[in-house]
Amino acid sequence: MGSRGAGMKSIWITDAVSLTPFGDLSALWESMMKGRSAIRPVQRFAADTYSADIASCIDDLAPGDGRSLVQALVARLLRQLHPVSPDTWLITATTKSGIDNLERAGRKYPADLDDTMLDGIFQQIRRQLKLKGECLNISAACASSTMALMQAAMLIATGCADAVLVCCADLVTEFVFSGFSVLQALSDKPCRPFDRNRNGLSLGEGAAALLVMSKARALKEGRHRLGTILGWGAAGDASHITAPAKDGCGLRQAVGRAFQVAGLKASEIAAISAHGTGTVYNDQMELEAFGQIFGDHLIPIFSIKGAIGHTLGAAGGIEVAVGLQALAAQTIPPTVGFARAAQGAEGRVASHAVDISGDHLLTTNSGFGGINAALILGKGSVP
Repeated sequence: MGSRGAGMKSIWITDAVSLTPFGDLSALWESMMKGRSAIRPVQRFAADTYSADIASCIDDLAPGDGRSLVQALVARLLRQLHPVSPDTWLITATTKSGIDNLERAGRKYPADLDDTMLDGIFQQIRRQLKLKGECLNISAACASSTMALMQAAMLIATGCADAVLVCCADLVTEFVFSGFSVLQALSDKPCRPFDRNRNGLSLGEGAAALLVMSKARALKEGRHRLGTILGWGAAGDASHITAPAKDGCGLRQAVGRAFQVAGLKASEIAAISAHGTGTVYNDQMELEAFGQIFGDHLIPIFSIKGAIGHTLGAAGGIEVAVGLQALAAQTIPPTVGFARAAQGAEGRVASHAVDISGDHLLTTNSGFGGINAALILGKGSVP
């Protein structure tokens, strides 16, 4: 990818809503600023035989008529969203969609198996919002929603679309929980991103919806600019099926490409919203990559996963929504669970809120299969 061209259209984010165990985006922001964590003992299924028994769940989600919990999650999320034009493109992002219904079917409970398909979410959203535009789903491990936002940005930048709704959602299910337990990736205590004593991740669930528009379309509809997508990049490190490359080569390439598209330098980044899972290898890889990219410039880094756990395919979307809040407030939230800095985190990660100064935030996600994705966000014009 080359530098940002004069013919590329300005890419606005005009709406951003989320749903996590804390509630909506405002409640999430307030809770994180107070250093709270929603990671608790799992009530949804028996977890006593697994390597951990904690996660961050929305406990009052209720299925109906044999439908997946993901349907209830998405329906509640969309009730927060302002009206969207029917011709808006739709991109959904999820890793497992309604996989809980596969569990239910296996146990002979009523279950609509259509929910287990990756297109189940966008079919529901199209019905609920009465959308008639193009639609697709992206399932790219834990970088799914970051890749979806990247796709939306490219569609608008090239003039292929002028309005794209990105919706992402994932659940805590026993299927997913057992898999991470087998991988020995779960922490038996709430995860501690970038802490020297970190020992694994905590799973979480949530959803986000972000409306991405061309400047012209947004102004025509009278929408405000919450922020902009200035740059994007993706790269695979092809190191291991689950573990990242320890030298952070893939992440460095993704960030480098995002800088090229944005036409920005590393010194122009005010803060980094990191993937920050709390696993030994992920955090080490990120700190190595950021150290090489930014050198001695101690740009503040934060992770939201100590507060709400790792929401898998929804992580990037939720983190972009939080990143927009951080740019507007010129403050990044505490990294919940962080206490003693791992090597490379000294002076970068904090257990308290940190004031920032600048218009640009880098947000990154990495996933199984060696995928790495990065977005550079610009500050909006409204609080």
